[in-house]
Amino acid sequence: MTPDVSKAAAPGGRRLAGGLVRWETAVTALLIVVFIGGAGTSPGFATTDNLSFALGDLSEIALIALPMTLLVVCGQVDLSVASILGLCSALTGKLWDAGLSIEMIIPLVLVIGVVCGLVNGLLVTRLGLPSLAVTIGTMTLYRGLAYVVLGTEAITAFPQTYTDLATSNVPGTPVPYPIAVFAVLAIATAVTLHATGVGRSLFAIGAQEDAAHFAGIRVKRIKLVLFVLSGLVAGFAGLVFTLRYGSARADNGLGFELTVIAAVLLGGVDFDGGKGTLGGVIAAVLLIGLLKNLLMLNDVSGDTQAIVTGLLLIVSVLTPRLIAVVREARGRRRGGGPTPSTAPAAST
Repeated sequence: MTPDVSKAAAPGGRRLAGGLVRWETAVTALLIVVFIGGAGTSPGFATTDNLSFALGDLSEIALIALPMTLLVVCGQVDLSVASILGLCSALTGKLWDAGLSIEMIIPLVLVIGVVCGLVNGLLVTRLGLPSLAVTIGTMTLYRGLAYVVLGTEAITAFPQTYTDLATSNVPGTPVPYPIAVFAVLAIATAVTLHATGVGRSLFAIGAQEDAAHFAGIRVKRIKLVLFVLSGLVAGFAGLVFTLRYGSARADNGLGFELTVIAAVLLGGVDFDGGKGTLGGVIAAVLLIGLLKNLLMLNDVSGDTQAIVTGLLLIVSVLTPRLIAVVREARGRRRGGGPTPSTAPAAST
């Protein structure tokens, strides 16, 4: 009988300092340090209004990071998410300009997001193409379609009821409505990833896809569903972005895919798949958002902010590799082979 890999593969994250400190714990500690440092150096940083603004400003990144986490745990990646956001934003503007109501536009745009994700998923699962190559191609394709739909113009004057909904807070709290939606989706994603058989299957696929397949896991179907889900959430993020800024443009969300990937990897999800926690990703999203806000308060340019995001992406990829090399070298010096912390089994 073939082993049940979905039960054997337990969700886990990276560890630092000889396995004593979890990666996501270190990211959370860094988040706290940044918050305390920001509060001490920028008088307006820790105010309720500013924190509410900072949360709203990372709404789309936070939303897209949820399905991206599932994809990367599964050993896949979707670099077309920001282009799907831009395409759905452009379509929102074009349909509104054509006289359709927002109530009709929302489901149409979400369907477009699903179709974009479905195209990605079919190319990966049916043709066996690598997701990195596929989504680099569709990233360019979808952004090009956004410019075909809307060109370089901007559509504005959306209904105030919806723009207010995208920019206002839940009554009695400093939490913007898009972040409230994110919180609900995050809980559902965390339960799915860490407390269900589906989540164990994702870790199993990311750890060893062939073994997962022979254990009876529907690998291709799961991958396809994840890409569709990624497209759906990116389409929803396009709607949120458009209504939050009150402007539909083909270049909306440009570069967001790198910020999302940086957040997922910085949160401790292994780019090769099979390891990671959603809690770490959420902490990383908040860290990137607060850093961006703190830089803005100190009049740091957008180019410099992009450099910081790039550096975080490099650090999140390079650090675990360096740690693995150091551990392997220590194991060889001791003559006992790899240390237990480098074993392939994920920690619980």
